[in-house]
Amino acid sequence: MDRDVKISALNVNFYYGKTLTLKNISLDILRKKVTALIGPSGCGKSTFIRLLNRMNDLIPGARVEGQILLDGFDIYHPKTDVVSLRRRVGMVFQKPNPFPKSIFDNLAYGLTISGMRDKRFIEHKVIDSLKKAALYNEVKDRLHDNALMLSGGQQQRLCIARCLVVEPEVILFDEPAASLDPISTRKIEELILELKDEYTIAIVTHNMQQAARVSDFTAFMYLGELVEYGDTERIFTVPREKMTEEYLSGKFG
Repeated sequence: MDRDVKISALNVNFYYGKTLTLKNISLDILRKKVTALIGPSGCGKSTFIRLLNRMNDLIPGARVEGQILLDGFDIYHPKTDVVSLRRRVGMVFQKPNPFPKSIFDNLAYGLTISGMRDKRFIEHKVIDSLKKAALYNEVKDRLHDNALMLSGGQQQRLCIARCLVVEPEVILFDEPAASLDPISTRKIEELILELKDEYTIAIVTHNMQQAARVSDFTAFMYLGELVEYGDTERIFTVPREKMTEEYLSGKFG
């Protein structure tokens, strides 16, 4: 396996019950790069990204064919520890979803449920993760206030910090700025560009300008199929597929 490939999807089909919703998807996600998935609503972007940490396992009747390899190992192998997988492949959702706990406890929770009891270590990890999420300076004097008191943009950065605290290798963002104002959106985008120095990132976005700004590679999906995938600059300037060109020029979607 290419050492620069972190995740590899090989001939992946996905079914909700008898309905085939993803068709024969093959896609490599490169280590410490940002890969954007774009396409009109309902094209399968979010469904695909949720396969990468087995979130779709929670849906009754969901079924996967093909392979998804993380560092060369099939994450759908029966012996895969799904809890461990989701620590390695973290996820940030469209709407911020902080726990109704203090800012500090939102982050400490992931450490304590995995058995960490060293209070000094937990405090260090919480502060470090808040700094990585560009939130610490805004909340350092109110770490024990309820996280639900934060603004929407701050809540989303808190959710990113909560993801970082358990030291993932991959971060999946499912339309992370869809419910945020432009200033908060810009902060999230700046954060993604900083985080790729340490993490492999995949982002679903309905915002083509956002994909162009933050990603190294772009995958265009339509009706459950991967139409085109490649270097972001090339996709946006000289797409090879007519359908990609029409989508990017606003003819549909």
